[in-house]
Amino acid sequence: MNSIKNHENLNQKKVLLRLDLNVPLKNGAITDQTRINKILPIIEFLLNNNSKIIVVSHVGRPKGKVNKDLSLKPICENLETKINKKIRMINDDIFKLRKEDLFKDTNDQIVFLENIRFYEEEEKNDTSFAKHLAGLADLYVNDAFSCSHRAHASVSKITEFLPAFAGIQLETEINALKKVTSEIKKPITCIIGGSKISTKIGIIKNLIPIFDNIIIVGGMANNILSHKGSQIGKSIKEENCEMIIKEIFETSKNHSCEIIYPEDVMVGKNVDSSSEVKELNNIEDNDLILDIGPKTVNKIKNIIKISETILWNGPAGYFENPNFANGSYEIAKAIIKKNKDKSIYSVVGGGDTIALINKINAIENFNFVSTAGGAFLEYLEGKELPGIKALN
Repeated sequence: MNSIKNHENLNQKKVLLRLDLNVPLKNGAITDQTRINKILPIIEFLLNNNSKIIVVSHVGRPKGKVNKDLSLKPICENLETKINKKIRMINDDIFKLRKEDLFKDTNDQIVFLENIRFYEEEEKNDTSFAKHLAGLADLYVNDAFSCSHRAHASVSKITEFLPAFAGIQLETEINALKKVTSEIKKPITCIIGGSKISTKIGIIKNLIPIFDNIIIVGGMANNILSHKGSQIGKSIKEENCEMIIKEIFETSKNHSCEIIYPEDVMVGKNVDSSSEVKELNNIEDNDLILDIGPKTVNKIKNIIKISETILWNGPAGYFENPNFANGSYEIAKAIIKKNKDKSIYSVVGGGDTIALINKINAIENFNFVSTAGGAFLEYLEGKELPGIKALN
């Protein structure tokens, strides 16, 4: 994979830069700027090397039709203030654009193409669309790891028509994920949550052979508790998961990986109620399991203490109600403590987990925080990502 950092001469080169600026918008205002902040290093690098930048990105799912509510305009304006430089927004039909039209004003250094998903050819991975896009630039840079699990025209097909390079953020992301999949410092622990065990089974199966501990928390732990014979009251539980759980425990025995699940829990009568600690043999029919209990918290903290690498995806409970946020906060604090004395390498991913650590302003206290979502999960499953394959 060629890194753009190794390119010898970027002076005046027109760079088609694929970014993921798919940020949440509410009435045209950006409600979370994390993804914009993460692309600042590649913008600064290309500007410092005197490149001409053509930004390609998307917002939302317009399904190949123009939707003014999903314009990149507010994102373009936000980036302008961050880099203190004028950016020209191009609203013209991409099919009518020509390379020589883009930087007629010599002062222009960055132009933004409008939402690439306004064109149905993008998601169809259309060859002629990719070829036309490629014709606008001298080289291509993918700095959108979070889109790299998509076989889309501006992510994978375009690399057939231009010299293609990995961007700074994409490289950082892959290097962090390698540290929890192929270049591991052991002992290594995975803390995995979420409501459905079936959506994470691919990851669990892929990680069991290489991890020492897999800690299952959140709603998906209820399936394991039920499988082991505990009452779970009216807690969420996925149907038809018996074989999946059996397989997890059998595979873990073959690979000496310990599967850890709650020993005690915090329950409420509904998601807005106060919390109560309960032993597993004491759960009533109208109880809702919404967090891990103090015994489980201590067990997890002890495992974190002896781990040298940790991967965390999914909170331990319904943290939106502070009464059920303790488990997740204690996990975060235990990792942060080890991070401060540099005795652990920590990778965190998943929207809910990021929302949780943002609540305690702790995003800087982890080695790597991934905003990639689907690409992050598919990489951990061992799948080949089209955008990465195209760069190789």
